[in-house]
Amino acid sequence: MAVHGRSSPLRALFDESPTPHIAHPPRTHHRDFYVATDGSYSLQSDDGGLGAIIETRDGERVARLAVPDESVTDNNVAEYRALHLGLDVLAARAPVGARVGVLVDHDDLAANVNSAALATRRTDHTPPRELSVPPAGKHHWRGIRARVCRFGELRAAVLESGRNPAHALANAPEEFAHVNREPDRCLLPDRPTSSEAQIPPPSRADRKATDSRASD
Repeated sequence: MAVHGRSSPLRALFDESPTPHIAHPPRTHHRDFYVATDGSYSLQSDDGGLGAIIETRDGERVARLAVPDESVTDNNVAEYRALHLGLDVLAARAPVGARVGVLVDHDDLAANVNSAALATRRTDHTPPRELSVPPAGKHHWRGIRARVCRFGELRAAVLESGRNPAHALANAPEEFAHVNREPDRCLLPDRPTSSEAQIPPPSRADRKATDSRASD
């Protein structure tokens, strides 16, 4: 079904946030789905949590997840596990060719995702920069790359941890366990109309030259 109406809060965050190693053109406004994920790890308790929020471009919630994770070994691995989880859930509910915007608060993860996305457009499928993945996160990275290839287009933006909507879900999964009982939803966003403004977000107006090393 298609949904109509308001714009996604995740879309607003995505449009305002930098996308490492990949240009942020005006048509970024036309993502079909947005996924915000976060992973946490506590040295004191030696466990962590995974959080994910998925919305359509129109602001309709597709899913929320708050999952305790006793097997996570550090915060870096938790971030990879959380994104793997969020993309797997979206893949089960979205068309293969969907355009996806990802929000994370981990610079290296976002850079790796965007390099992997650029690699899908190259004849040799080689990333334009060397990827650095935590050894314990390699399994989840393979899953993330598979999802990058599966969707029509995917790119990642970085935001501060305090602005990440999935932060609370990852850091207090027991408190937010009720979100996992929300009914499954499979929503398709309404098609963008030609009347949508085709202008870059304000944060792109003064982009430095070094930000244009890779293009869309």
